[in-house]
Amino acid sequence: MNVSILGGGSWGTTLAQVLTDNGNNVLIRDINKDFINKINNNHLHPFFDLIIPESIKATDSLEETLDFSDVIVLCVPTKVTRSVLNECNKLIKTPKLFINVSKGIEPSTSKRVSEIVDEEISEKNRSGYVVLSGPSHAEEVILRKVTSLVAASNDDSKAKFVQELFNNEKYLRVYTSDDVIGVETGGAMKNAIAIVSGVASGMGLGENARAFLITRGIKEIVSIVVALGGKMETAYGLAGIGDLIVTASSMNSRNFQCGLNLGKGMSVEEAIHAVTQNVEGIRAIEAGYEIGKKYNVELPIINAAYQVVNGSNNAKEALHNLLSRSLKSEKYW
Repeated sequence: MNVSILGGGSWGTTLAQVLTDNGNNVLIRDINKDFINKINNNHLHPFFDLIIPESIKATDSLEETLDFSDVIVLCVPTKVTRSVLNECNKLIKTPKLFINVSKGIEPSTSKRVSEIVDEEISEKNRSGYVVLSGPSHAEEVILRKVTSLVAASNDDSKAKFVQELFNNEKYLRVYTSDDVIGVETGGAMKNAIAIVSGVASGMGLGENARAFLITRGIKEIVSIVVALGGKMETAYGLAGIGDLIVTASSMNSRNFQCGLNLGKGMSVEEAIHAVTQNVEGIRAIEAGYEIGKKYNVELPIINAAYQVVNGSNNAKEALHNLLSRSLKSEKYW
């Protein structure tokens, strides 16, 4: 089968190798000429400089990539997803199945990728939507280390199609779900708590503090998922807790790295700039704060993080405000 991937960064090119391992033909579209040359001429992963299958090809032509396949993997930063999809809608000739693998919330609207697809891709141009998410460092998947993901769709047949497309019995196990809201929201909001975990490490607070922030952070992820109409069990699964576990303390996590920089005293701009890849967690913190206000959900950790990223408090003051809240029992529901 032919599969098109929009975005040839660390995750997009890694998934291209998975799809190729599974016997598919893959064409990647990226706007970075260096990435394209590395893939086409040197057969190297553009981030990790590891050899990838020679059959993987790359181009800067959006039209060529859309014409190549009716299966489109979306792997671009959430901040540019709408503009990319808007261009896609003008060029699509046959209905496409969109598979989103990005984990983020759109700036300014706080919308999930499925909502952006609904708004930007005409009904006649889409045959379905699936989100593929879970605990998955590209640095490990490119080395074919054992990983598990979840494919969620409102159409069970589409979820199963994506499950079979990506599942590899040697190293990648894929589950299905019908909870698009929960999988998308869990995948985005865990980035916020991963930044908080990084801030704690950067401040030198110790493992006890990180355990506290991560555990109570899970409660806030679940609260946001449920407030938006997702399922509690989804937030406790691969796309929520599972993804948080893998990002909350690893230097492979760009969001943890960003938080670490913040905890060491960098500004938000400096912290983001110091990370070589896209950081979705800052926007997730902002979106979580907005969701809390809109749905009247108590999110003390997200709110404390929001004070740091918007500059109204430094990390030390935000921590003090968090710890000095009125005492209560540990109740989750």
